[in-house]
Amino acid sequence: MTEYGRTLTLDALRSVLDDIRSAVLQGIALPGVDGILGAAATKLQNWVAPTLIGVINASGVIVHTNLGRAPLSAAALEAAQSVSTGYSNLEYDLDKGQRGSRLSHAGVLLTRLTGAEDALVVNNNAAAVLLALTALAQRRRVLIARSQLVEIGGGFRVPDVMKQSGAKLVEIGATNRVHLRDYQQAMDEQPIKLVMRAHRSNFAMIGFIAEPSLAEIVNVAHSVEVPVLDDLGSGTLIDTAKYGLLHEPTIQESLADGADLVCFSGDKLLGGPQAGIIVGRSDLMTKLKKHPLARAVRADKLALAALSATLLHYLKDEAESEIPVWRMISASPTDVQQRAQGWAAHLGFGSVISGESTVGGGSLPGESLPTYLLTIDHPHPDTLMKHLRALPIPVIGRIQDGKAVFDPRTVLPEQENIVLQALQDNL
Repeated sequence: MTEYGRTLTLDALRSVLDDIRSAVLQGIALPGVDGILGAAATKLQNWVAPTLIGVINASGVIVHTNLGRAPLSAAALEAAQSVSTGYSNLEYDLDKGQRGSRLSHAGVLLTRLTGAEDALVVNNNAAAVLLALTALAQRRRVLIARSQLVEIGGGFRVPDVMKQSGAKLVEIGATNRVHLRDYQQAMDEQPIKLVMRAHRSNFAMIGFIAEPSLAEIVNVAHSVEVPVLDDLGSGTLIDTAKYGLLHEPTIQESLADGADLVCFSGDKLLGGPQAGIIVGRSDLMTKLKKHPLARAVRADKLALAALSATLLHYLKDEAESEIPVWRMISASPTDVQQRAQGWAAHLGFGSVISGESTVGGGSLPGESLPTYLLTIDHPHPDTLMKHLRALPIPVIGRIQDGKAVFDPRTVLPEQENIVLQALQDNL
């Protein structure tokens, strides 16, 4: 047990002895020395075992919020490692030989990709929205439609973050129907500092509904010189309709429609690390960058390095081949079927059926991609899944119609052998 160090080992031995004393008082026999040392070793192993580990996602949910969202590309991983194993020029201008700004690293790439005047990266999209509202509309009125007062994962609610920013929420319209005249009337009745639109990324509204387009909202707001903030949630640089999915509003479209600021995530459909990204008008961005909250929510060097590498994939038109999320989305059903059939042939058991993959990550609600699944008829599928989750590299599948199913679409090619070995060992 010397590998654990003296202090931790003593803590484990004392803890074991406390347990033994309690057990002896209840009539349980006193263990020998080997038993005491074994219990202490087990306790030490449990104490030092990492709680955050890599898993294999065979669930078919591409951007799986509970499994860390988007896996990074090889280039993004290499970039993060490069700046973390030594020093970096995070805030150092190599040309001038003096202090620089971390804001410049991903900013140039973002403006080139989106056409925005300026860009800022913070630690997640909730922070991006909070910073924008705090810097631009603290103690001022912010207009938002009732149809957009949404709640996303983890209990995060748009009205709550608006309240935390100090902005005064002005709700307009009804839950299911909002008209352009609602915006116009609200701005005629009282001074408005900002108009916000929040994309409904995790549910869809159908039936008797109405809502003006972003371009129409912008025209009304700009007529009285009120800026518009568009919170896209996930956000995407690629048209999802190319893959038979519903069209997800792109960042470029929001800017083209006149949004003054656009906020979106880095680790969902963008396919990069956790980050909140804000792009838009330079004068407004300057206010955000100078606000004290900007420092509290800034992105670190690992996120900036990985994000920059991810953005380069888009600039080089290689997102589909290099970014795992887009490689999974763009994979044809035939490609997935061949992989599933290869799994079944290798294992000598299981069958291949058609199924559906979902994009996940609070995007494209109700939309799915046709896929093929390896299905295993196990007498106790819950037990099988529990065993797979307990492996050193856990394998996460799902249960469908009483059977264990595994979707090759979300399994990285280099993980296939691990999945197959796990299934062989547990069946």
